[in-house]
Amino acid sequence: MPTLTGRLMTLCARNPDGSYSTRANRQQTLLAAGRTLHSLGYKLNHPQGLKPKHVEALVQHWQAKAQSTGTLKNKLAVLRWWAEKVDKASVIARDNAHYGIANRAFVADESKARDVTEAQLARVSDVNVRASLELQRAFGLRREEAIKFQPSVADRGDRIALKASWTKGGKAREVPVATPAQRQALAQAHAVAGRRSLIPSQRRYVEQLRIYERQTANAGLSKLHGLRHQYAQSRYRTLTEHWAKVRGLPDGGWHAPVKGGPSRGELTPEQREIDHLVRLQISQELGHEREQITTVYLGR
Repeated sequence: MPTLTGRLMTLCARNPDGSYSTRANRQQTLLAAGRTLHSLGYKLNHPQGLKPKHVEALVQHWQAKAQSTGTLKNKLAVLRWWAEKVDKASVIARDNAHYGIANRAFVADESKARDVTEAQLARVSDVNVRASLELQRAFGLRREEAIKFQPSVADRGDRIALKASWTKGGKAREVPVATPAQRQALAQAHAVAGRRSLIPSQRRYVEQLRIYERQTANAGLSKLHGLRHQYAQSRYRTLTEHWAKVRGLPDGGWHAPVKGGPSRGELTPEQREIDHLVRLQISQELGHEREQITTVYLGR
């Protein structure tokens, strides 16, 4: 007879929502949750048997292990996915505060921006990995998006269109092509990939991911998520300058607070309106839905 673990794996296989990494992380979290419930003495044999007591037990177990607020929220999101797929969304409270989980502080107080120099890129011998890194640097793409990138499909001239199957959470989006560096990165991707993606025909995504990890480590590259921070901060300066010119503001654009620019409280009413518009656009370009998430990249 299938165990809870086996049935959770089947549930994941039948509901392949999101990107490869999202699905893999979700399955890992669900299987661990199933094992934890078993170790705590719960006789749950089927995903549809999920009850509030199971959720409470898991959260208390995780809290006892002093897991971070972010980790707890991510795990609860996975439990909500489980509950939704078995039509039992009501077994989990809508508000995380119900479980004593506080809100995370999202405001960055120092820049995590990172760049990759030409000399560092030259130490990456795999041309596909190098092309992916250039796309990350030019467009603020996530690692998986840059590895799966298919230039013949994405390149629309004045913008790139990312397919849902490439992105976190399965959300298609577009990013403007606004600089010569972006056009150069696209040209390199075209030259390497041709009509294919930046995953060579003889490899699977997971194989190319391992090569990416090995190549970047050998080149001394780390914390490459910082390329998204760099993109966001650069875009903030460019877009505030654009809107300040459109609105006729005399002082022009400004840097993000995390880069030494003015805080929201120091902005004039006109500047605050521009700040909000710019943050919304950057959030969309990075593949987020909320303006608030930009405080991670830009500060407030």
